[in-house]
Amino acid sequence: MPTPSMEDYIEQIYLLIEEKGYARVSDIAEALSVHPSSVTKMVQKLDKDEYLIYEKYRGLILTTKGKKIGKRLVYRHELLEQFMRIIGLDESKIYGDVEGIEHHLSWEAIDRIGDLVQYFEEDPARITALRNVQKTNEE
Repeated sequence: MPTPSMEDYIEQIYLLIEEKGYARVSDIAEALSVHPSSVTKMVQKLDKDEYLIYEKYRGLILTTKGKKIGKRLVYRHELLEQFMRIIGLDESKIYGDVEGIEHHLSWEAIDRIGDLVQYFEEDPARITALRNVQKTNEE
């Protein structure tokens, strides 16, 4: 199982490949605000753990295992952002809060949050009712 740091790298590599078709060490470093040497070390570890295949100066590709985990990590992040919007969190706080909690939730908790997001999205009146509760509680 990947560590939280490994998850951040896998997620970012997955996103870069989806967006650009490739992920270079410099792109990963920029996206994660880390030094390229840190990226190289982590990419080597991810290669050793079979999440990706890395060839120095040639680039990297995600393995089937890496793609599967990457897709799941992106889903988790996007789901938590949806959840934060539904519960009315200020947009400027969503990314930071999701980054702060995403590695600390079990996949079972993620599944239950997914159920809750689905519940609210199936009937917009439920979101309106939630906003009314929030408004009442703020008074």
